[in-house]
Amino acid sequence: MEGNNKNMFKENSRINFNRTAEVYAESSDGKFVAPMYDEIVSRVISANPKKILDVGCGTGNVLIKLSANYKFGLYGVDISENMIEIAKKNLGDKAELKVGDSEYIPWEDNSFDVIVCNASFHHYPSPEKVLLEMKRVLKNSGLLIIGDPTAPAICRQFINLYCKISNNGDYKLYSEKEIKALLVKCGFESFDFKKINYKSFSISAKIRK
Repeated sequence: MEGNNKNMFKENSRINFNRTAEVYAESSDGKFVAPMYDEIVSRVISANPKKILDVGCGTGNVLIKLSANYKFGLYGVDISENMIEIAKKNLGDKAELKVGDSEYIPWEDNSFDVIVCNASFHHYPSPEKVLLEMKRVLKNSGLLIIGDPTAPAICRQFINLYCKISNNGDYKLYSEKEIKALLVKCGFESFDFKKINYKSFSISAKIRK
């Protein structure tokens, strides 16, 4: 029963993003995410990677920024077919893009120097599964960069209760302590947690040796 319930969150995310894909940049979600891009992109560039995977890439906004001036190998996966369709229009042959589930990332082990997950992690009903998949496709010396919404403790509790009854595919907002604990549990060492603004954060992590 729990598995079916978790699949419902994934399906709600897919339906919601298929519906809003055409207008994502102008939507409330798109405007919420926009201030996070510069922080995420600067972390990627500092790592000077060869191959980058964006998990939950949406319409490709992070990949578009990375494609502008740098010769990175760019890859993206998203559960929404419509989001990937628009990302392909936006990026052309600059990125390899696939429709897929973040719990079953459709690439081989040790494929990427950097994995980015921006404004997507709070949709995942099985976050440990996703992190273990990210760890699988990340090179041993690779870097994971997560950007996600957050909120002060009281607000976060109410939002997380609402997530359980809404049908928009949101699953859980994390505190700094919670996201760090999840990363440790899944074999990562986290560092450089930063509040981007009062409603979002970024964090980097490497595979624990």
